[in-house]
Amino acid sequence: MAGEIEKINEIFRIHDEKKKINDEEKQAKENTASRNVPEEEKKDAHKTGRQKVSAVDKLFIDEQGDEVPNYTGDEESERDFRPVRQSRESKSGCLGGVMYFVFVVCVSVILACVAWMAASDMLALNQGDFTATVTLPSSIFETETVDTFDEDGNKTGTERVSRADIDFVASELKQAGLIEYEWLFKFFCQISHADTKVTPGSYELKSTFDYRALIQNMQPGSGSAVTIKVTIPEGYSLEQIFRKLEENGVCSYNDLVEAAANANYKYSFLEGIEAGDMTRLEGFLFPDTYEFYVGMQASSAINKFLERFNNVFTADMLKQASDRGLTLNQVLTVASLIEKEAAVDTEKGIDERGLVASVIYNRLNAGMPLGIDASILYLYPDHEGGPTAEMLAQDSPYNTRLYTGLPPTPIGNPGLAAIQAALNPETTSYYYYALDTETNTHRFFTNDYEFNNFVATQNYG
Repeated sequence: MAGEIEKINEIFRIHDEKKKINDEEKQAKENTASRNVPEEEKKDAHKTGRQKVSAVDKLFIDEQGDEVPNYTGDEESERDFRPVRQSRESKSGCLGGVMYFVFVVCVSVILACVAWMAASDMLALNQGDFTATVTLPSSIFETETVDTFDEDGNKTGTERVSRADIDFVASELKQAGLIEYEWLFKFFCQISHADTKVTPGSYELKSTFDYRALIQNMQPGSGSAVTIKVTIPEGYSLEQIFRKLEENGVCSYNDLVEAAANANYKYSFLEGIEAGDMTRLEGFLFPDTYEFYVGMQASSAINKFLERFNNVFTADMLKQASDRGLTLNQVLTVASLIEKEAAVDTEKGIDERGLVASVIYNRLNAGMPLGIDASILYLYPDHEGGPTAEMLAQDSPYNTRLYTGLPPTPIGNPGLAAIQAALNPETTSYYYYALDTETNTHRFFTNDYEFNNFVATQNYG
């Protein structure tokens, strides 16, 4: 194609030269009228013109003198034989440059606006000053076991890691007006591993918190976590404690049961106790007033009780138990029975803990059933009043009317005074006690005859 175009251009060039020669010949003829032109000069000029024409003819015939059909009639040939026109590349190139410049400017403006909007949301710019409460329930968290490694990459063990549903977190923050773009927050959480940093709970978050501050403040001890104080009475069972925590919004009952049964707590006093049942922690949840985070993780709530027990039950107390030939579990079981049975009125100076402890140990040493109804009722947490005939006949290790010795676990969580009474009982000869309905205290007896005579005078209905 390029060769054809060169031929066309050569044709027009020669045509222009021929026209020039013709113009010169015409001018020469006009000049002839005024002067004589030598015959040789005319012949040279005519010869030059014929040479130009011959050059054009060569473009249309081959070496043998045959005509070359350059024009075929198709679109491409038609285009090639059109007059060569002036190129418009300079004009279109200028216009294209302008359009490209405008396009680049528009895209830059759009990107700048998007970047500014994203930065404003991420850095909490242009936000009004307000506080919103966001609750992350424990149900949006999943716990998994992951391997742990040392600095050299060697596996050292495993640990439990809790991961939050970031989609839920982003949605809650969006509804609270604390973020504008959920997708951007989720992207930030992905690169910062925020799903393992946030924890269950209710948090009071400020609108001036940027993404990083929001994540940092959705953790215990952040200062934004909503807290509540809960007092656990002495002698409360796990069942009662867990119900009370649920009522106060600390965490759900089911989560607490699961955590009590299966969560791992690193305390020496729990070594050797098998997991799988929540009663393994009965007696170890020390009663006191605690400040909990609303909606906190169940295992963390339980750990508060265990940490307090670990601080209260000293090595000296453990030695006292050992000197009496008792295990820690046995001491807590006796203390829990004392907590349920003994009448205490500090204003009247009444404290029966030491006396009740003496009766328990006296009957244990004598091989007598303890006959403590509070142990029987442990299996019936929703029952009110004394045990029924059916309950008394129930074949259970907690039925201390049928079986001698202590029940298999504590029946509640004793306070410090009950534990101390279990370690330091009074020395008496009492084997029986009965409630005096008039004074709401107990009467203690050394024999069953006196005991039965007194009981006959009381109306326990």
